[in-house]
Amino acid sequence: MSQGSPIGLTRPPQSSADPDALEVAPGTSHERLEGWIPRLASDTEIRQALEKAFDYRGDITITRMDGSQLEGYVFDRRTGTSLSDSFVRIIPKNAREKLSISYSDIAALRFSDRDPAAGKSFESWVKKYWERRAAGEKNIQITPEALE
Repeated sequence: MSQGSPIGLTRPPQSSADPDALEVAPGTSHERLEGWIPRLASDTEIRQALEKAFDYRGDITITRMDGSQLEGYVFDRRTGTSLSDSFVRIIPKNAREKLSISYSDIAALRFSDRDPAAGKSFESWVKKYWERRAAGEKNIQITPEALE
């Protein structure tokens, strides 16, 4: 049992960096993927690009091997042992149907120029809250902003 910790729980390791003294505290870093057209020269590059497409909050344009294009939101992916048994699932921009596209049918990807959730973080909300409170507003509610 660790000294000074309740019920035998050990304390997490302490960081030697003082977060108050840091200009930027360590945390999650988001890649800027807006407008990115990844190189898809190998199976690994295709898989990595589709993982990023899954994490991206904007739309993706998929160019298929036959030259047709599909723009929409990637909401799921199913990875198999090969590209032909791996699938990305997408909701087309102007439809509600859900489509599955084999990784092996993807010739190119393009990330949209705009991330609709950019700037809508909790930190942004807190800043707006304090601005509204400083202006004398009362009963400020936590309400989500529209993404579009």
